[in-house]
Formats: sequence, structure tokens, C-alpha cells
Amino acid sequence: MNKIRHPRAPALTVERWFNTPQPITLESLRGKVVVMESFQMLCPGCVSHGLPQVSRVYATFPQDKVAVIGLHTVFEHHDVMTAQALKTFLSEYRIPFPVGVDMPSAESDIPQTMQAYAMRGTPTLTLIDQQGYLRQQYFGQVDDLALGAEIGALLSESLSVPSEEPVTSGCSDGQCAL
Repeated sequence: MNKIRHPRAPALTVERWFNTPQPITLESLRGKVVVMESFQMLCPGCVSHGLPQVSRVYATFPQDKVAVIGLHTVFEHHDVMTAQALKTFLSEYRIPFPVGVDMPSAESDIPQTMQAYAMRGTPTLTLIDQQGYLRQQYFGQVDDLALGAEIGALLSESLSVPSEEPVTSGCSDGQCAL
């Protein structure tokens, strides 16, 4: 059976973090499913759906198993979406999880992490598995039940390395073993 190969999630290129005492890297989150919501403060879909949804994910799943992070990725209205405005926004909307500010690009209006993940806009929800592989990316609204099922499926995947012990299988005495 062929196993699907997923690409390694690109590194986050962040100029500043909020709601965390130290910068976050994807390597530091290995062993957890990562749910990353990329948003802009002035994006109606981000404010009405994306951020409330990942806030529910943050409140629902154990934080030692699922890491929720936000990525403020500004590709328009640069002059009004400042770090101070974001700090106020996060406080007013009671966003509890870590939020990074995507590093601007010298070549274009599209920030660096947004480019690395080939995002089409905001809101974009990205799922990264426990081993750091990019597993899913959604542009726009995602159904809560479907998202919960995907997170659950990623949590059920084993991080363990297969054992070297031989596995016996077969049927005898009315029982079948793998």
C-alpha cells in the first residue's frame, strides 16, 4: 500500500509574537497537531468566522495535544494594521492563543509566511500534523464539525516508530490475529 507523502510545513517567518512569553517555532510544537489561523484585523470573514472558530478549537482541545496559533498576515491596508492596533484588537476580541505577525516581504505586499504557504487570502486555516507535515489548508469558511473530525483524525495518528518485533498473523482456533 502506498502511503501519501505530505510536504513539510514551511517555517514561520514572524517579526513579533503576542500572547506568548517566547517566540514559537513549528519545531517547538512537534508532537502536537497545529491549527494555524491566518487572518487580518480588517477582514470580515476572519472576525466573524475564522477567529471565533479557532478560539473554540483552543477552548475544546487539550493544549498539550493541539496548538492553536494565529498569524496576522497583512497584505493590504498596511498603514492601519500596526502592531499596536493588533495588540488592542487581540485584547478587545479576547484572543487567548499566541499570535505572530507575519514578516513583510521586501519584494511584494504579500508577507513571507503567506508566500511560503501559497495562501490565497484570509481567512486561511492550516492544519499541521504532529510530525510537522502540512496536511490541510482552507481558504475561507470551514465547517466546525468537519474541522473537529480532521483534528481528531490527526490526533489519532501515532507518533511511535514501528517496533522491530515480528508480527504474527493468521487464524486458528476460531480467532484471527493481525
